[in-house]
Amino acid sequence: MGRKGYCIELEVCSYDEILHLQETLNRARQLGAIPDTLLLLEHQPCFTIGRKKGSSNHLLVSQQVLDEQHIKVFESNRGGDITYHGPGQLICYPIIGLTGVQKDVHAYANKMEELLIRTLACFGIAATRKKEYPGVWVEDQKIGAIGIAIRKWVTMHGVSLNVCPNLTHFSFIVPCGITSLGVTSMSRILETVDSRAVRRQLRKQFEELFEIQTELVSVERIKEMVHYAETGMVSCSGTQSG
Repeated sequence: MGRKGYCIELEVCSYDEILHLQETLNRARQLGAIPDTLLLLEHQPCFTIGRKKGSSNHLLVSQQVLDEQHIKVFESNRGGDITYHGPGQLICYPIIGLTGVQKDVHAYANKMEELLIRTLACFGIAATRKKEYPGVWVEDQKIGAIGIAIRKWVTMHGVSLNVCPNLTHFSFIVPCGITSLGVTSMSRILETVDSRAVRRQLRKQFEELFEIQTELVSVERIKEMVHYAETGMVSCSGTQSG
């Protein structure tokens, strides 16, 4: 593998907390203060509204229902429409620098969908793309969503994979603005699924697809690196292996 990077594994986190972390890491990656970094986590129940016009109209329930279900709503700077995040859904946020021929937004999005397709294949699930709709599908049921952002050719946001989430919450919205198709999960297809095994496999497929060998690090360690870089004490590009 041509590059070395980091992987941060987290449990269930609030969306706004992780959005702030992504923005911090994105700036740090632009400056070369950290290497390519992969975030793997789950979110507390929330709906996120992307930059696509009219996305907010696809929220179908009242604030009272949201409060009763403990679901928060956030506006996001990613692409796409409205989507749901919650426990049981694996989130993959790469903070990586795109260089040379990799500076292609559509190619990057295609690669992120391929990441989900390969991961699902490892569990015997045949997923595909739909030309008209972003994301990853099992027949007419969406199992993985995509919403990305790129700043100065450093990525943020990414993909979500429905491992074993509460699918009822998807009925509170028009997922990704699509009315004619449904939503599914790995647990609905397989009945039982090992969430930890899915995390391990997705990380493995990411490393192979993007040719980045990742080392597990803590949030605290990477924040220290960012702090030192911002104060001028250290600078480490970390983009090339020995």
